[in-house]
Amino acid sequence: MPDRLPTHTGPFALGTFAADGFGAFPGLVVGRRVRSLSDLVPSVRAVVEDWDVLFPRLELLAVEADDSWYDLADLRVLAPVEPGQILQSGANYRKHVVDLVAAEKESVHGATPEEARADAEEMMDERIRSGVPYVFLGSPRAICGPYDDVVLPALGEQHDWELELALVIGKSGKNIPAEEAMEYVAAYTICNDLTTRDRLYRPDLKAIGTDWFTAKNADTFLPTGPFLVPAAFAGDPSDLRITLRHNGVVRQDESTKDMIFDIPRLIAYVSTTTTLLPGDLLLTGSPAGNGAHWGVFLEPGDVVESEITGLGHQRNTVRSHA
Repeated sequence: MPDRLPTHTGPFALGTFAADGFGAFPGLVVGRRVRSLSDLVPSVRAVVEDWDVLFPRLELLAVEADDSWYDLADLRVLAPVEPGQILQSGANYRKHVVDLVAAEKESVHGATPEEARADAEEMMDERIRSGVPYVFLGSPRAICGPYDDVVLPALGEQHDWELELALVIGKSGKNIPAEEAMEYVAAYTICNDLTTRDRLYRPDLKAIGTDWFTAKNADTFLPTGPFLVPAAFAGDPSDLRITLRHNGVVRQDESTKDMIFDIPRLIAYVSTTTTLLPGDLLLTGSPAGNGAHWGVFLEPGDVVESEITGLGHQRNTVRSHA
């Protein structure tokens, strides 16, 4: 366990844990106590798959005062859920995208800083009015726990962070209207969508463009958790604070208010292509302040600390693959 125990908003949360002498088990988290749910379900994913039925049962279990509870400090906190699909939203924070577009207009097109920023802001306003989200798939094999080491792959040098609010789908749906989309959200968690920047573009296949698989799906490149906080307890997902510190320096510190496409629009958009199922994970994009912005990338020995309002925190130490 980390020195600082994770906390959650609301009366309870869900997680996956391991204890000495036991394998991984699903747990109900109430403050600093954890009750195993192994007598009810095999995994947190199974809870989500039967969310409407099991949620009232969890509310009752959360107030039980028997001796079947673990101390959170005695457990290893694993990634909270094994997802079905991982759907990842790119370029979804206004300030972040404006910064990127303005920098390109200055360096490539010779615009003044004022012209570049005004043009970029106009582009984002039009994208909000008439555009659609940009979404790609991630690999569940990239997931690691919220306090696990991040292992840098052998290839590439510009390993970057991107802290994101993620939601867990709680019921099946296709072609979901935006006005009904929030009914499909069971819970929220934290994901850090790490990226190897210098492996994002393929010089041998310039016409194809980006290589999301190679750049984003190395083992341990998606620290997730610590908990699933039920949507009923998480507050307004469009008004949460996302904060990341790299070696103690604040690098990302932004509100989810800055999203270009909000959660209902993201769910509506992805569900036109794929059927959403309970346990699917949807990442909502990362705000300004990644390593590329600062000109600083991850190195062995670095420590990345991340948190989102009410959802707990992560602490990952970076190490070399060797």
